[in-house]
Amino acid sequence: MFNWISKFFNIRQERLRVQAPHIEAVATHNRYQLGPPVDLNSGRVYEQSPWVYIAINRIAEAAALVPLRVFRLEGERRIGINNHPLEQLLGRPNPLTSGFELLEQTIGSLELQGNAYWFLAGDGGGAPREIWVLRPDRVSIVPDTQRVVAGYIYEIDGQYIPLDAIEVLHFRRWHPSNDFYGLSPISAARCAVLSDRHMADWNRNAFGQDKGVPAGIVSIKDFISDTDFERVKREWRQHYGGSARRTAFLRGGDMEWQNIGLSHTDLDFLQGRKAQRDEILNIFGIPVGLISENATEANAKVAERQFIERALWPKLVRLAQKISAELLPFYPGDLIAEFDDIRPTDTEARLAEIRAAYPLLSINEMRERYFQLPPAAWGDAPVGGDANPPIHSDAGRGDLPGRPPSATAEDAQKSAIDTELAQWERFALNRLDRDETRPFEVKAVPDELAFEVSAGLLFAQDRESVKSVFAGARTEL
Repeated sequence: MFNWISKFFNIRQERLRVQAPHIEAVATHNRYQLGPPVDLNSGRVYEQSPWVYIAINRIAEAAALVPLRVFRLEGERRIGINNHPLEQLLGRPNPLTSGFELLEQTIGSLELQGNAYWFLAGDGGGAPREIWVLRPDRVSIVPDTQRVVAGYIYEIDGQYIPLDAIEVLHFRRWHPSNDFYGLSPISAARCAVLSDRHMADWNRNAFGQDKGVPAGIVSIKDFISDTDFERVKREWRQHYGGSARRTAFLRGGDMEWQNIGLSHTDLDFLQGRKAQRDEILNIFGIPVGLISENATEANAKVAERQFIERALWPKLVRLAQKISAELLPFYPGDLIAEFDDIRPTDTEARLAEIRAAYPLLSINEMRERYFQLPPAAWGDAPVGGDANPPIHSDAGRGDLPGRPPSATAEDAQKSAIDTELAQWERFALNRLDRDETRPFEVKAVPDELAFEVSAGLLFAQDRESVKSVFAGARTEL
């Protein structure tokens, strides 16, 4: 074998291979595997474990609130496409499912079973017309030695429904020991989930069937007949026992009770359940401070930031890149899909970045990169340069070249600017405590003044600072 390997590597490849050489072997290795390997009944775990339910619901519902945008690529630039057909389809994927439910079910399936599937129903032109979420536990992948995946089989009630590979969009998490299926977080949380379930069952039995009375021994010291002994046992268990009660009866003297059970305090029951909760939530990426009753406001804010940046955002990126790679090719053009960036902005770091870029970038580059404003005619000079941009003028006022505008036209222009500043101020105040990214549409305010206002609002954190920004803008009129 060593000689064969040495001979192979002595042959130098002159060009890249057309096909990966291991695909056929992988497909052959997995040809008898029908369905993903599941260690636990994931659906039952979701129904019975409160911590699994909380973790998956928090992730799925938060992800379903983030809108997906479609962009057209022109070199390095991304140009947003308003109301793209894919955005319309995701908003109403099929007659029975809303856009929120589509993303909720998709993310939920990924977190619950490690896999999620979309079935794409097309129209006459080949573009997707409907999207249906398939239950992952009913879907099996059919390997192919040439195409990697030949198709899928949907099994229900003994029926095997073949689905072509182009009809199915498969989302999956990484699995270190499986070539085709993703790994569910529940597999990693198996011990914690089972331990927590057994503790919950023991607690229910203790206060349900056993009525909270601990197990023990009833010792009857005085001699009694068999009939009386059976009567004592029957009456005791009728009043203090249960189907799971462990009570032993001894006779030979006066009646005496000896406790042999362990109480909740002895077992450190509450701390044990908290430990299981923390382990399960950490596996799903949910910071404990997000739901802990002892978390301070500062801890809760840090936990929320960690949840968005380290748990929610990577899951949205996974979905968006899969949609870009396999769903957007149905539409013409060089397109990509991205979710709105919901990661919190570090104000201090952003301010330092703007200050560092101030003498290097042009005004138009600053407007586009940091304030999402359109380019200005005077904005090609660097912000920190000596160029004096021309004062914004109204091309439609009808004045002669070189002649200053009339007092009436000037007053009308100032009035329009002041009115628009008031509208902009109300707009900024209303969106102060919201995650709103849509910019105010500037029409009358001069470009230089609009730039200053946008820069001031970027760092305005409360109502007073917002008002001071507009107060300063009005003094410049």
